Amino acid sequence: MLTDTAEHRTVVGTYPTHEQAQDAVAFLADNGFPVQRTGIVGSDLRLVETIVGRFSRARSAAAGAGTGAWFGLMVGMLMGLFSPQSGPLLGVALGGLVYGSLFGAVFGLISYALTPGRRRRFVARSAVVADRYEVLADHAVADDARNLLIKHGWRAGSTLTS
Repeated sequence: MLTDTAEHRTVVGTYPTHEQAQDAVAFLADNGFPVQRTGIVGSDLRLVETIVGRFSRARSAAAGAGTGAWFGLMVGMLMGLFSPQSGPLLGVALGGLVYGSLFGAVFGLISYALTPGRRRRFVARSAVVADRYEVLADHAVADDARNLLIKHGWRAGSTLTS
């Protein structure tokens, strides 16, 4: 659903990628156009999930160890700073790092074992992408924006659709 501001705007250019739409708005800004009167709207959104690898026991243990190491290091440093009987700061911090890594790795393995069946036994990266991106401008300045973007299309060697 469009916002109140988007309803009072006109499409001045359509681009296949978000980067191209941003480049068009940057071109408008570079040419003194009041870009606060523009916007970018993505249409026909879809979720794209890219599988980057298997989520194995080793990967689960390593991820848990990494998280536990940071937590253990932080706890160890706080104990070393604020507890006078805890010993030298470096030793306490390293001890926290080691224990945190061990507990984190165990927790990662337990989490992996408790995952039901084959559910989520892979690592994925999700992104919401649009089929097209429209650059909008307020009605009062839409013709100026469209004319500038036509020049931008000529310079970039691309086509501008509206």
